[in-house]
Amino acid sequence: MHENGRFGPIEWARAGRPLPSEYTSGDRSLAVDIDGTAALFGVVDGLGHGPDAAAAALRAVDAIKHSSAERLEVLIQLCHRLLEGTRGVAMTLARVDFAANTLTWTGVGNVTADLVVKSPTGVQIRSSARLTAGIVGYRIPEIRPAQVISIRPGDLLVISTDGIAENYLDHIDFSTTAVVIAEELLGKDAKETDDAMVLTARHRGVST
Repeated sequence: MHENGRFGPIEWARAGRPLPSEYTSGDRSLAVDIDGTAALFGVVDGLGHGPDAAAAALRAVDAIKHSSAERLEVLIQLCHRLLEGTRGVAMTLARVDFAANTLTWTGVGNVTADLVVKSPTGVQIRSSARLTAGIVGYRIPEIRPAQVISIRPGDLLVISTDGIAENYLDHIDFSTTAVVIAEELLGKDAKETDDAMVLTARHRGVST
């Protein structure tokens, strides 16, 4: 599962694959252009792997796409209701507003999101999304208001499921495109024991 595109100043890409012995992945992602003023990115990890995990993840992705202009907390609550009776999912959502240059993000479960920047020593994590423990569709605590931070040209957003090893930062080459970064992370850091999905979104500065 590889796809990429550009929304306003944001160049994005996603790369994923199922558990090596399987055909369908429970790790899914979405990238939605919201009226040319913002972009919504998300990664959803259906619990476990295989068709049941994929069914839960796809239901969440469809729901988010249909209501993409809603606040992130509202989207998570919506998915929570719609996923009752499924395996449930972990999910993290991130919205970039182009005019304000802000990144708003939140998540439930263990889909990590980091905003990383090139630094003299290599790669530095500028901020990480605050995640709430729980399972969307099964049990979630009260969702905290999504955190809002500034995003600058050159910043790179990386959202990944737990099928991507945590030391992935060693493998980011800022001289390349979002596509190459996503594919290298998947190629070098995907675990053999799980589905894997990574989404990268790079602030390229002025919209073309």
